[in-house]
Amino acid sequence: MNIEDFRDYCLLKAGVTEETPFGPDTLVFKVVGKVFALTDINTFGSVNLKCDPERAVELREQHDYVLPGFHMNKKHWNTILMGTGVPAHHFRELIDHSYDLVRASLPKKQREQLAAAEQE
Repeated sequence: MNIEDFRDYCLLKAGVTEETPFGPDTLVFKVVGKVFALTDINTFGSVNLKCDPERAVELREQHDYVLPGFHMNKKHWNTILMGTGVPAHHFRELIDHSYDLVRASLPKKQREQLAAAEQE
């Protein structure tokens, strides 16, 4: 997957915006203002994704391309190394997991608004 495909996939999700709050080199995807994915725009060498803490440890043990989140809370974030053989279907599943975790943490009213937007 290249950065354009990654960007398109993230933006397909309800309530997602893209921003560069950490400077022009870091592309950040948020759902209703909460970060669920970020990457370096220039290299697309890795992507940071939120992850359930228990699952994060399992993924790191099972896959060489999954590391503790770089510059993030290592309990809740993983860094996925791009260009290392990560299968596209697995990468999309990890993006979905990150989005779903952040979405589930939103207040009920915001979750309901997202659900309504998806049905339109």
